[in-house]
Amino acid sequence: MRRHLHGQSQAGVVLIEALLGILIFSIGILALIGMQSVAVKNTADARYRTEASFIANAMLSQIRLDFANVTLYPDSNTANYAPRTAWRTQVEALLPGISLATTQRVPSITTTPGPTYAGDTDPASQVTIVILWQQPGETQERRFEIVGMVSRQ
Repeated sequence: MRRHLHGQSQAGVVLIEALLGILIFSIGILALIGMQSVAVKNTADARYRTEASFIANAMLSQIRLDFANVTLYPDSNTANYAPRTAWRTQVEALLPGISLATTQRVPSITTTPGPTYAGDTDPASQVTIVILWQQPGETQERRFEIVGMVSRQ
């Protein structure tokens, strides 16, 4: 009578199963780390876009409040106007990749006359604010642009 030892034909199977389990677990952990890095990058992108939106809207509101000096805000005005200079310094401090000293991605403000109507003694102006920045570790430049009409009324 022949005796079969089932234990000998199964030798090493537990080790192979353990190694496969560790491999599958490791791939899962690497996938989670990859997802986490993408989430962090997207969060940073959203933060910078929010900052750009906030400071552009703040400048547009400042120009609305200071309508009497609307001609001093655009880049075409070479005089150093304190509110514009302070705003640019704030933009440089909040967003990455901006350097006012080397004129790299300097935020811009332009104004154009708005539509005039019969009897309109103080026409509105169209203000365009453009903010450019570059996130750390990226080559693509980001852009936020806002266009608004400002007037005394």
